[in-house]
Amino acid sequence: MEKTMEKPYTVGIDIGGTNTVFGVVDARANILSHDSIKTKDYPDIHTYVNTLAERLMVLIDAAGGIDTIKGVGVGAPNGNYYTGQIEQAPNLPWKGIVPLAQLLKDRLGVPVVLTNDANAAALGEMTYGVARGMKDFIMITLGTGVGSGVVVNGQLVYGHDGFAGELGHVIVRPGGRLCGCGRHGCLETYCSATGIVRTVHEVLSSSDEPSLLRNIAPEKVTSKDIYDAAEQGDKLALEIFRFTGTILGEAFANFIAFSSPEAIVLFGGLAKAGHYIIDPICEAMEANVMPIYKGKTRLLVSELKDSDAAVLGASALGWEA
Repeated sequence: MEKTMEKPYTVGIDIGGTNTVFGVVDARANILSHDSIKTKDYPDIHTYVNTLAERLMVLIDAAGGIDTIKGVGVGAPNGNYYTGQIEQAPNLPWKGIVPLAQLLKDRLGVPVVLTNDANAAALGEMTYGVARGMKDFIMITLGTGVGSGVVVNGQLVYGHDGFAGELGHVIVRPGGRLCGCGRHGCLETYCSATGIVRTVHEVLSSSDEPSLLRNIAPEKVTSKDIYDAAEQGDKLALEIFRFTGTILGEAFANFIAFSSPEAIVLFGGLAKAGHYIIDPICEAMEANVMPIYKGKTRLLVSELKDSDAAVLGASALGWEA
């Protein structure tokens, strides 16, 4: 009797508002090949799926054909794991409810699993990254927004509707900054890449203190610029990191009370600011966490490369397919 070989590869697809990045991945987290298309160039979902499938098949054929693919994982804003649908995503060209998993499955002929982008990042960390072997951790993505994936007992928490774990939309400052979700004071409005730029605006306008950040147009300031200024001892840059890190640490103290995670894993540009952001997070977290949790939750920074993490995270879903 001929032995059936395990299919050696999965496909990871990361759908963003600007680009869709995809690749073929093996079980050791090697991306064999990857490509991308411009999401916003395809306002018609069927044209998008056909183009994506055609470009994917070039990579899949080079890897040995569709029979080598165990499954396809997709990470997308407002992606619902239960339904396989992208639901009411504000930054994508397709409005309403899009049955993306079914459309791709029909086109490729292999199982397709969909989740939101932060959950995909959490799966990537659990499968390939610093959370490998952990059964309880929280992934926090500090990008344009603040995303999160909550893992409990080795499984992502999806809730009854598929949308659990939106920790970026926990209110940390009642009556605070207006958020894209329509509410005020969400964590995302302070601790995302866009949130920290809002802080730069506020600090520069409320102070006459000299700062290297005054040499950059406020809307063009990035977390890397703030880091570079902090490295040169810029007082306002250091103050901005402390303010941002303190809010994150206070929020993390509350998150710990929810699921008692072994670790909180940070990913994204802001996480690369090293001790400038990590130190105030740790201080605020330890100062505000309940005594029974003190010293139990580690704060870790993802070691997955930015350029690979989205595809790797999505591809981890493919092994479930």
